[in-house]
Amino acid sequence: MKVFHSETHQKHRIPMPRLASGDSDAYLESPERVATILAALKKTPWAEITPPQDLGLEAILAVHTPAYLDYLQNAFSLWKDHVNEDGQVSIPYRAGIDVVTARSGSIPDQDGFFMTDLNVPICAGTYEATISSAYCGLSAAREVASLSPTALGLCRPPGHHAGREICGGFCYLNNAAIAAQWLVRFGKVAILDIDYHASNGTQSIFYDRPDVFTVSLHADPARAYPNFAGYAQETGSGPGSGFHRNFPLPSGTDDDLYCQVLDQALALVDGFSPKFLVLSAGLDTSIHDPLSDLKITRNGFFRIGQMIADLNIRTAILLEGGYNTDQLGNNLVALLDPFTL
Repeated sequence: MKVFHSETHQKHRIPMPRLASGDSDAYLESPERVATILAALKKTPWAEITPPQDLGLEAILAVHTPAYLDYLQNAFSLWKDHVNEDGQVSIPYRAGIDVVTARSGSIPDQDGFFMTDLNVPICAGTYEATISSAYCGLSAAREVASLSPTALGLCRPPGHHAGREICGGFCYLNNAAIAAQWLVRFGKVAILDIDYHASNGTQSIFYDRPDVFTVSLHADPARAYPNFAGYAQETGSGPGSGFHRNFPLPSGTDDDLYCQVLDQALALVDGFSPKFLVLSAGLDTSIHDPLSDLKITRNGFFRIGQMIADLNIRTAILLEGGYNTDQLGNNLVALLDPFTL
């Protein structure tokens, strides 16, 4: 299996200040996530790790607006007046700014428009890392378009919370949406998201379209991020009505219950008859993940991978969440193993 990986992701490294005594100073979406995955992949006989192609901005701009890319590229330099003595960027967040003000105003105004939360700080290397992350996803899409059954994009930062011109939840560019948009020229595409958190960005991008079917299994947003999206009644609008499905999961969901719900989701994917599948592979459903209240084991990830692989659809697998670095690499290998059998 081709595995597309770029060391550029390491340029997105965020030191987080302690806000109070006892607070953790760890930013969970860290470069160590990819390091533990690479260590696990290198122990397999099937992972062929290769750098992504530099594919330019055209495919990214097919999903995200030029104004938003300009914001990501220039935000750090505009924030320089707000950098404290430790070099930590302070994000002067201001909510509720209209689009005209955001695109012509100061950096606090732009933050208020382009950011949905404070979990997307931007450092000097963030923009370059996000572009290389998108290239990893696009390279995986190109690989499956070239008749390979499966390819993996080690996308970091992740992407499924990013909308057309918003970032949030550790996500800046929506790698899955960019890959799906590029693939749709060759036939119908389905996006299956198995991250712990609802894929609000992916949902919003394709919500009114019938050519990309989107489905997400995730913690009920009544108790988990992003809270404002991911509910079962959200099924698409206009021409896209019926082409999006959410499966909110109760706290404590184990392997058996998860696979029962996944079976329902996969039946919908199969009924759509896509030529390609983009799998947003979040591993933060793990029983060991610090952000999860689900109970998916390593064997559960293997079962999930087996069920998806049994669809026999050419699949671009893109990394999303997963924050226990002791478990992440081996859990991802367990998910991928069935695709290599």
